Amino acid sequence: MGNREALIDGAKKCLNEKGYTRTTARDVATASGVSLAAIGYHFGSKDALLQAALFEAMQEWGEDLGRAFATDIDPDATPAERFEARWRRVIDSFGRHRPFWLMQFEMVAQAEHVPELRKTLAAGVEAGRRGLAELFDSDAELGALYQVLLSGVLMQWLIDPATAPTAKELGGSLGKLSGYLAAGPAGPA
Repeated sequence: MGNREALIDGAKKCLNEKGYTRTTARDVATASGVSLAAIGYHFGSKDALLQAALFEAMQEWGEDLGRAFATDIDPDATPAERFEARWRRVIDSFGRHRPFWLMQFEMVAQAEHVPELRKTLAAGVEAGRRGLAELFDSDAELGALYQVLLSGVLMQWLIDPATAPTAKELGGSLGKLSGYLAAGPAGPA
């Protein structure tokens, strides 16, 4: 493993353990076994390195989710059952990647003050929409809805997993919303 890869691995470790705002360049250098000067040489700044580490962590979560989606779902399942099975896998992934998600929310708060971080996060959101649309076998418009659902459920799950919506509740709620929207201006009967 070269210095660049070691720095990204060290940065991911620090982000998971300390978060974005508490991670120092010295922390990353120590965790990666690489000199402080290597951060500037390979990334230009600590923030650029942390952003690269964040982007790689996003890709790793997407790959993990892709593997979870690759497991068979009953081919005779209804669309609602397939939706529920897939969302159950998304929600299950939150536990496997809890430090990553906590760090993501911290970075969102910092994006207001770090324009480059904001750009990195915006690119991640766009990639997430496309990735979710692909995983759910749908189009980009639904990918945006899945991204919104993921963000909201995730925030609730991070605060209190026991009261966050389940995959079954999500499916039921969306079914009700679909019925309401299909009823037209008068609303449901």
